[in-house]
Amino acid sequence: MCLKWCKFEVKLIAMADSLVIIPTYNEKENIENIIKAVFSLEKPFHILVIDDGSPDGTAAIVQRLLNGPFEGRLFLEQRKGKMGLGTAYIHGFKWALQRSYDYIFEMDADFSHNPDDLPRLYAACHDNGHDVAVGSRYATGVNVVNWPMGRVLMSFFASKYVRFVTSLHVKDTTAGFVCYRRKVLETIDLDQIRFKGYAFQIEMKYSAKVLGFNITEVSVIFVNRQLGTSKMNSSIFGEAFFGVINLRWRKEMGMIKPHKHPVQPKQPKQLQS
Repeated sequence: MCLKWCKFEVKLIAMADSLVIIPTYNEKENIENIIKAVFSLEKPFHILVIDDGSPDGTAAIVQRLLNGPFEGRLFLEQRKGKMGLGTAYIHGFKWALQRSYDYIFEMDADFSHNPDDLPRLYAACHDNGHDVAVGSRYATGVNVVNWPMGRVLMSFFASKYVRFVTSLHVKDTTAGFVCYRRKVLETIDLDQIRFKGYAFQIEMKYSAKVLGFNITEVSVIFVNRQLGTSKMNSSIFGEAFFGVINLRWRKEMGMIKPHKHPVQPKQPKQLQS
């Protein structure tokens, strides 16, 4: 009887078609709660945490959880030191593509992105046929809570600037709450993604558009973090400001091309009888 139950549990875990990638650096106040919130959803998601050597012990918390109640659904990749948000997501995308996930999500650890919105992003791609679904702060006005007005204005007009330079028809171009269909990440040459901060988010959306994929926005409410410290700094905005000009130039020069050799998923091991 136990043997049958164990096999059934493994089968359920294998059925998840969606992976949520959560990059972390010093998120010990948030990481356990955000993981539990995602796993409490009716739709099953797997989670991959990419930790950049957090000195506060974030990775140890994840390790405890993946060796306990969330084994087989929660995964951890540890890197040595802060290497940038963009490289963390690229690492996670490649990890996902080596497995059989059909929908890959970006999400912050600090609850600025509401886990309850994950099924809505999923539905936009899975049910409505879009290739990329962006959790948008600006799709229906300005849906931001507890941000300083200066930061709201900077983010809002940064997106307008990006749209002007690139003609990208996305109102929240710097959004980091995103669902990608697998084929989008297989087609984008991830090794050619240049930027690390806000510009990384713009570059991914712009590359998807240039390569012919359909992007939609799903209105969400962005809530400023309550715990932990923001990783935002002025250099991130500087990268975005000058990076979009470079993106447009690369597009005009025909330098944004599909990947010639997409990553193939590893063959799953057969369960023993």
